[in-house]
Amino acid sequence: MKTITLFEGDGIGPEITQATLDVIQALQLPLQFEKYDIGQTAYEKCGELIPTVSIDSIKKNKVALKAPVTTPVGKGFRSVNVQLRIIFDLYANVRPAKLLPNVKSRYENIDLIVFRENTEDLYIGEETVISADEVHAIKKITRKGSERIIRSAFEYAVNNNRKKVTCVHKANILKKSDGLFLDIFNTIKEEYPQIEANDVIVDNACMQLVMRPEQFDIMVMPNLYGDILSDLTSGLIGGLGLLPSAQMNDEYAIFEAVHGSAPDIAGKGIANPTALLLSACMMLDYLGYQQEANKVRNAIIKTLANLEDCTPDLGGKSSTTHYTQKIISNL
Repeated sequence: MKTITLFEGDGIGPEITQATLDVIQALQLPLQFEKYDIGQTAYEKCGELIPTVSIDSIKKNKVALKAPVTTPVGKGFRSVNVQLRIIFDLYANVRPAKLLPNVKSRYENIDLIVFRENTEDLYIGEETVISADEVHAIKKITRKGSERIIRSAFEYAVNNNRKKVTCVHKANILKKSDGLFLDIFNTIKEEYPQIEANDVIVDNACMQLVMRPEQFDIMVMPNLYGDILSDLTSGLIGGLGLLPSAQMNDEYAIFEAVHGSAPDIAGKGIANPTALLLSACMMLDYLGYQQEANKVRNAIIKTLANLEDCTPDLGGKSSTTHYTQKIISNL
């Protein structure tokens, strides 16, 4: 029996977590969940955003499933996601964007994956106030950080029959920092001659994603560009409500929906659990249950064929519970 740490989050988090658990439990796999609090819920209970017991659970179980959490508003509160990345050195943020049938989009045949370096770049949060009129921020790019995310992208390509890896950068302007990232990419790509490799400047990448997104397969990039472009890719497939995600390294993996906690619709029973469900499918893949993960994916696709069974954001009028039960019946 494999134990997984579970964070149901807040806002719509508990609703989409229950939906996801209902689907996973219908698979009757030897999995069990330990539920702990993080974020605003934890802070209200014990005065900590990430209690020690929650950290200890991840250390013990190595795998976690996480719904959206709210970081309390106000200065001095560091993002829960950023804290988890630092605590566990979760250097790879993997976000697959695949267009599902019957989802409204301007595009067809979208199937790409963003590999985002997750621990450095501007997200180290080192800023210096020079004066009331000037602030400097540090952009940190290291050889270690660059090598491991780039190698992860190529290894994923090899192991999952993907054909191409694209490096996204701004080395034409940031010649030292992004230049280092690009140089490392150009060195590592020589180890994978069977994988097509190219690079594109980040602003051009944004334009190309809008004009011809089908040209991309796997995209690897520093932290800031990964944050921005992965949201862009979610727009190609219908929004963040359909985008799964994993934060991981060689020892730990946290699977999560990247959208917000949507407090404006919390408790109304209309939240879309698809992103968390697809994140759970990534978790099942990771745990060796690829066949079961694909059963869930196929059940989601079958459910989407009838919009009447879908939540309002997908063009339907059904509740979270009805949508979930349809997915289970389609298993």
